[in-house]
Amino acid sequence: TGPLKDMDFSIPEGGGMRFIYQFTSEPPAVSFRATGEKDGIIDIVPKTGILYLNGSLDWETKAVHRLQVESLDEKGNIVKGPYTVNILVEDINDNPPEFDQTKYTGVVRQNSRAGKPFMYVHATDRDDPTTPHAQLTYSILHHFPNPYSEMLFQIDNVTGAISPSKTGSYYLDPQKQDTFTLVVTVKDMAGMTMNAFTSSADVIITVKESLWKAPPTIRIQENSTQVHPVNISQVHSNEQDVIYELFEKDKLPSLPFSIDQNGIIYVNEPLDREKKDTYSFFVVTKDNKGELVDKPLHVNVIVEDINDNPPVCQEALTVIEVQENEGGGSNIGTLFATDMDEEGTLNSRMQFKIESQVPAVPASNLFFIQQDTGVLQLSSRSLNKRIASNYSLKVLVTDAVFQTICDVQIHVIDINDQIPIFEKSDYHNVTVAESVPVGTVILEIQATDGDEPATGSSYIIYQVKEGDPNNSFIIETDSETNRGFVKIKKALDFETAPEYNLVINATNPEPLVPGVTYNSSSLTLFKVFVTNVDEPPVFHEAFYKGEVSEDIPVNTLVTTVKAYDPEGDTKIVLKEEQGKRTSIWLAGKDFLQKSHLLVEDNAAQKSKTTLTLHLLDVNDNTPGLAMDYPPFFCYPLSGGERFFVAATDADEQWYYSTFTFSLANDVNTRNNWEISKVNATHAYLSPKHINFEEKVYNVPVTINDNGRPPLEGKVNLEVNICKCSSEKSCF
Repeated sequence: TGPLKDMDFSIPEGGGMRFIYQFTSEPPAVSFRATGEKDGIIDIVPKTGILYLNGSLDWETKAVHRLQVESLDEKGNIVKGPYTVNILVEDINDNPPEFDQTKYTGVVRQNSRAGKPFMYVHATDRDDPTTPHAQLTYSILHHFPNPYSEMLFQIDNVTGAISPSKTGSYYLDPQKQDTFTLVVTVKDMAGMTMNAFTSSADVIITVKESLWKAPPTIRIQENSTQVHPVNISQVHSNEQDVIYELFEKDKLPSLPFSIDQNGIIYVNEPLDREKKDTYSFFVVTKDNKGELVDKPLHVNVIVEDINDNPPVCQEALTVIEVQENEGGGSNIGTLFATDMDEEGTLNSRMQFKIESQVPAVPASNLFFIQQDTGVLQLSSRSLNKRIASNYSLKVLVTDAVFQTICDVQIHVIDINDQIPIFEKSDYHNVTVAESVPVGTVILEIQATDGDEPATGSSYIIYQVKEGDPNNSFIIETDSETNRGFVKIKKALDFETAPEYNLVINATNPEPLVPGVTYNSSSLTLFKVFVTNVDEPPVFHEAFYKGEVSEDIPVNTLVTTVKAYDPEGDTKIVLKEEQGKRTSIWLAGKDFLQKSHLLVEDNAAQKSKTTLTLHLLDVNDNTPGLAMDYPPFFCYPLSGGERFFVAATDADEQWYYSTFTFSLANDVNTRNNWEISKVNATHAYLSPKHINFEEKVYNVPVTINDNGRPPLEGKVNLEVNICKCSSEKSCF
């Protein structure tokens, strides 16, 4: 109760008849009167001033009722008022949400981006939108069919936007299932109470083939005369309003291709197959924030050949030598030519034809060339140098479009019917010290040959025929003068061979003609006397080697080295050469220790040898992992992925070496990863599920070897979960 004044009352809707308020009167007032938006529900008892409801309020019908209340005297005159009394109707949750359609239909493309909406559902609630009564939450109740452990679709619980899930983006395929039915629910009270109202609707989704496909290999004919740029292909994103870009695979100075915002790919300029015959690049799509929309598409371009290159003679002048006694049909040489057009096609097929022969004696067709190989042959008759010593041929080389003339010069050379003859049959003797260096010329000899100069018939080869069992000498020929130079090939040793009786022969590289043979005129003699020189001591072995464990104690005997003096000196000294000890890796594991040892006699003559100690490995290195590249899995995971890991150990590995692999004993690692042995040195690392985020995970791996004693290595393996290109590598 209270005096009459302006007042507001908040009353929940529904609830039926009830008292609201009682106004008290002040003399001379004896009654009250209410007017305004009573709507047959609100009224006042005149005598008592009780404001009441005789029915239920409904917020959805009227949210505010505005009344005027006044007090009256006995004559009905207004004592106070009118005052404004507002009845504010409070909403209660008495209306369920309603979808604007009983059934929805939508279309999604295969491989559409996860989270990108392709349709919406919408519902309304008649309750007060400023209260939780009309705050709606969407969800997917059922998914028919549902072939995977996770739903292929997802819904935004606020907006009702339906999009592929990560699983759906990967697995949706119209060839496997082209229609899905979703039962979508909407709940009021923001989904926060069990007493909320819920409604549902069916959503029929049709899966269509992805528009986002790499075009088939594009073939472009080289040196096109079309006006560029030229449309060569087109790609279509599954999304609208994307930005198309090209991404180079090969780092070229400039990529001769471009793409417009309709996905049309152009070649910007004529291509030359002889410079580059294939191109490879990616097409990517981005949204207005620069984020990738679709998985990159791999585009391959092959530049097709046209016949735009003439044959080219390999040599400006091809020179061929032919002995005058060569028989008819003999192969005398080959004319080589090249064609830059594509190999193995008609564009690069060359054919050969002799156009002219100069001189044309004794006939104009002395030579024949094989049409497809360029092999030159003699016709049915032999050549005669007295008639012509040289022939010039013009050979026409053609492909399907072009032709080239190649020049061939044929030299007719004398037959080898003369033998080399020494100017002396005996060069007597030569005395040399045993210490003379290898390569020293100790004698010059000379023979002559009557055949044509500067040919294989007149060139002379000198050889020691007898008296040099150890090949201690070599004879080199001056190609211009045919003079021979006898040189030391191996170090001489007075104690082993103090004297040599040498027989030298002279021959030609070209075989002699039938009926002609080498005789005593092609032989000469001389002796070599070797004089003694005080020589340094000699080790019994050219080098020494031993084998010890790498952890042997200091002062351990490893081997014994012996030396002697060729002159019989018995007082020799053996020592290690200062500053000459070296260590080198062997196969990255075992060490070789090398020491250079000196032996010295009374005359201070010295010799040197090498002692090599092979150090046997001791298991003193912990095992680790060897990888050519960091491990990764393509996001999103599809299940069944695994990565091949290999163990490595700096210690020496034997055929029976084995490693064991295990994961760190923590819950997170054990729940997410597993490692399984493949063989003695390799294992597979596998994810246990597919619910991984796109980031780098640290996986602690333990490796044990089987050495004595066994050692354990711990590796914190970084595994990258990443978006991949079409070639299944981190993009």
